Amino acid sequence: MRFSFISQGACGATLILAAGSAAAQSSVTLYGVADTFIQYLSNGGTHSWSERSGGNTGSQFGLKGNEELGNGLKAQFDVETGFNLNNGTLFADTTALFYRQSWVGLTHDSYGSLTFGRQYQPTFRAIYPADPFRANEIISPLAVSVLAVDRNTLATQYSAGRSSNSVAYASPNLGGVQFYGMYALSTTVTQPVPASLGNILDVAATYSGYGFFAGLGYQYQHPGQETLPMLPAALNLLGTEHFVGALAYRIGIVNLQFNYTYVKPKDAPARSLAAVLNAAHSIGEAELGATIQATPFDTIEIAGIERSVRGVHDNTLGIEVGADHNLSKRTSVYMRAGYLKNNGSATASWPGVSVTEPGTKQILGLVGMTHRF
Repeated sequence: MRFSFISQGACGATLILAAGSAAAQSSVTLYGVADTFIQYLSNGGTHSWSERSGGNTGSQFGLKGNEELGNGLKAQFDVETGFNLNNGTLFADTTALFYRQSWVGLTHDSYGSLTFGRQYQPTFRAIYPADPFRANEIISPLAVSVLAVDRNTLATQYSAGRSSNSVAYASPNLGGVQFYGMYALSTTVTQPVPASLGNILDVAATYSGYGFFAGLGYQYQHPGQETLPMLPAALNLLGTEHFVGALAYRIGIVNLQFNYTYVKPKDAPARSLAAVLNAAHSIGEAELGATIQATPFDTIEIAGIERSVRGVHDNTLGIEVGADHNLSKRTSVYMRAGYLKNNGSATASWPGVSVTEPGTKQILGLVGMTHRF
């Protein structure tokens, strides 16, 4: 259940109200998701069972609100934390209370919105509708491809989907077309590893209408550095470009979906650690899939991925299927099954799953439950 708190602000009291002056109206909404699942994993021949969080939608709660300022202008904010339902800890970064979102800004129906803080990147908005598993950070094949860490791409920066210290603009809907732009200042993090990340420029455009979706995006990450426990010194992260394209088309109950990302790092400076390790290669990331609305209560998802590291013949192939059954408007149960095969020195896997040997395969199966409030 969502709780909304409505307040009426007034200048003066009875006399002004009697005079008919308009009071600004504001609202604050508490919302969230509780999601957990039981997982079976075969990782290079090692079998395990575990309970985890966020297999369908990340467990989260947040507060969002707005205030009418008049003439179509609104003030808005959203602060949203992620957590692990299975053990109560914060998700991804235990030092960040509002890891998922924390922003404030102004929006106008005719002119768009301008927001400040930690927020979703435009390239994420371009690709999200073209992933059958909705860019889930734990189980989706897209997360496997985007967040993979292996030897030949250590210095190639990945796109995290969100940026801190950012200013973002979103245009109004112009006949189905929307434009997005963001600039994020540098930031320092301590998790998952200590890193200093450079400024980020991110732009995107999307079109949605007549059952069709298309998205294009570009991101440039300025150089940074990170400290990895297996390396003798801090690793220089290279300036990295991301080119994103996404398509989706609905035919009856079937939504066909495709996305492709090309990740291109700048050349490593001579004698830098990235150059010595040869750890900065370009990556091609492709996903093809579909979402099927089998019944009003049942949804089936399927997706295949290929992640290819250029110049070293490392690649990862995978397939994942899922099914969701709605018990009510807010409660659902789900299952997922997936297979990944690494080739060459690739060590990609689902986030949270460590792969120590290259060229191995992973098989995953899980059942879970999601409740929205």
